[in-house]
Amino acid sequence: MIPTDDIIAAPATPPGRGAVAVVRASGPDLSRLIEGLTGRPLESRHAHYLAFRADDGEVIDRGLALFFPAPRSYTGEDLLELHCHGSPAVVEALLRRLFQLGARPAEPGEFTRRAFLNGKLDLAQAEAVAALIESSSAQAVRAARRSLEGEFSRLVHELTEALTALRVQVEAAIDFSDEDIDLIAEGDVAHRLRILLDDLAALRRRAHQGRLLEEGMTVVIAGPPNAGKSSLLNRLARREAAIVTDIAGTTRDVLRERILIDGMPLHVIDTAGLRDSDDPVEREGIRRARQAMEQADRILLVCDARDPAAAEALTADLPASAPLTRIVNKIDLTGQPPRLEGDTVWLSARTGAGLEHLCRHLKQCMGFEAEAEDALAARRRHLEALDRAGDFLRQALAELGTGRMLDLVAENLRLAQNALGEITGEVSSDDLLGRIFSEFCIGK
Repeated sequence: MIPTDDIIAAPATPPGRGAVAVVRASGPDLSRLIEGLTGRPLESRHAHYLAFRADDGEVIDRGLALFFPAPRSYTGEDLLELHCHGSPAVVEALLRRLFQLGARPAEPGEFTRRAFLNGKLDLAQAEAVAALIESSSAQAVRAARRSLEGEFSRLVHELTEALTALRVQVEAAIDFSDEDIDLIAEGDVAHRLRILLDDLAALRRRAHQGRLLEEGMTVVIAGPPNAGKSSLLNRLARREAAIVTDIAGTTRDVLRERILIDGMPLHVIDTAGLRDSDDPVEREGIRRARQAMEQADRILLVCDARDPAAAEALTADLPASAPLTRIVNKIDLTGQPPRLEGDTVWLSARTGAGLEHLCRHLKQCMGFEAEAEDALAARRRHLEALDRAGDFLRQALAELGTGRMLDLVAENLRLAQNALGEITGEVSSDDLLGRIFSEFCIGK
């Protein structure tokens, strides 16, 4: 355990009114705090119905108190849970009393950070807690549950163990290179490196699916005025999210909608029509549109099927590396059939014809598999770590193929092992931990 000398407290339920609210406290010794609040010690792991009292003895509320002594608690420390009525005033009074008794407000994610530091969870499992809370679909819940229960970490550890075993042999061969002993065959090293790369690719595929389930895809709808951008947003959102008129320049600001396509979150952004304008408000909307396009995973460039050249003229102004899909809209006015050809979709936002082609195309662009049932909750940093590990393994294989010294192979194996260690927290920094846990909610 990592010793701590302070007690933290925070609500564990969202702000607002409800039937029940939960307030948590965690620290090295909660006996004084418990007795000050309830007037009596609490039996371990039992629910007690009693009064919570202010410093003058007045009853704040009556509810359930549960005490989980260290180390058998979520944080690995003494942990107290108070179940009270879900009034913000009651929650605030309870917190005020806990602070009087020596607790301090918890920082975002600090309960889970203490669980990580005390060995109750590794870093991948800790991040899966946040993923489970944020899950927006049944598939995302299942992926987060797998990672929380340790499946992602187990697979990373298996890769690390296989990599370590190979490192041991390679470094032993380096240490005894002057001896007339054949400790390792080059062909065997290459074979084992290829197996590691295959296993790493399989794990990355599962992690990639989990990241898509959690973070999804950001799509920006762009194009000239009156091409049907807002109509497309409404069709995707299945509601009247944007005002649609025949007046050019109706959309002045970016509009955001979050939808699901077969479980994959889609962050759809409708933007102002791209054109030259003397209107300062419209110019600002166009500036924001271009800013959104620079950060998009995919840009849907919408054109009117009756005037496709109007949108095509805008491609020169798009970001150089823009991942572009062309949308030929209003085919109901031209009699063209809905279809998908390459990165171009013919559809009608007004009738919905061809929308299934667009949805299928977006999933293909992101590599999303709706039927994948083995996804693991993962974040961008996990994928980056897996990619770096793969790069180091491929470099080791390349060094081996050139017949160079085994020292370079061993160094690339070490770097790959460190990259994998970043996922579970075996290799980490205080700065990394601070960034990760700052994204959690306060009471977690």
